[in-house]
Amino acid sequence: MSGGYRLSPMLISASDLAARISDARLSIIDVRWYLADPSRGRREYEAGHIPTSVFCDLEADLTGQTGPGRHPLPRPEAFTATLRRLGVHRDHAVVAYDDSGGSAAARLWWMLRSIGHPEVSVLDGGFSEWTREERPVTQAIPRVKPGSYTTALEWSGVIDREGVAAGGHPLIDARAPERYRGEVEPIDPKAGHIPGAVNLAYAGNLGPDGRFLSPADLARRYEPVGPSPVVYCGSGVTACHGILALAIAGRTDALLYEGSWSDWSRQTDSPVGLGDRP
Repeated sequence: MSGGYRLSPMLISASDLAARISDARLSIIDVRWYLADPSRGRREYEAGHIPTSVFCDLEADLTGQTGPGRHPLPRPEAFTATLRRLGVHRDHAVVAYDDSGGSAAARLWWMLRSIGHPEVSVLDGGFSEWTREERPVTQAIPRVKPGSYTTALEWSGVIDREGVAAGGHPLIDARAPERYRGEVEPIDPKAGHIPGAVNLAYAGNLGPDGRFLSPADLARRYEPVGPSPVVYCGSGVTACHGILALAIAGRTDALLYEGSWSDWSRQTDSPVGLGDRP
């Protein structure tokens, strides 16, 4: 893709996507997902989606059957089989979108980056921005010719609970402040946060318009965080949003704690922090 195609190597605007939508080397993937109603994403896709886009089910396609936490990563071999089914080739530019500020699309962005895919972006503002600009929407399900994606064998940029517990990395908790403080915990066994973690909720990466802050603003937001940070959330999904924000700011050294709080809080001996202080 030539210059001007993306807002950054990580983001693409609705106008730029519309200008390139007929590109044969472009794969557009709808990753709409709702924690309270996981099947809603497919229903929303069937009701209307960006032309040529295919649907990717976060629960079925981007989550493994076994592993740490509520949304463990699938085996890399299974993920690359999913990419082939979705029609993705290694030389494709992939654009992922949702309608939740990139919180689900970032999961696919991270997974593709983790296996070394060279060109992957998130639609800035997502489906909401696309429709706000009155871009075309369709109910037509595209016929997809399977891709020829080479099987990946491992994830990069991942850390497990033992690695987090060993220390040596700054910790970023991407959950909402009330969950970080331990005031509420609607899903996982314990309330609170990993001791030492700072709270930089993923929603703070976005402006009032639902689009990402500028690289300079994101750099300022994450400036206090030291090198090689570990980002976690409830189950390893919205943590990817924090890693994406760091990458937009020019930092590519972040690690994903795959199991995140859903893994940490299941362990009876894992220490827990409460309140505003790390």
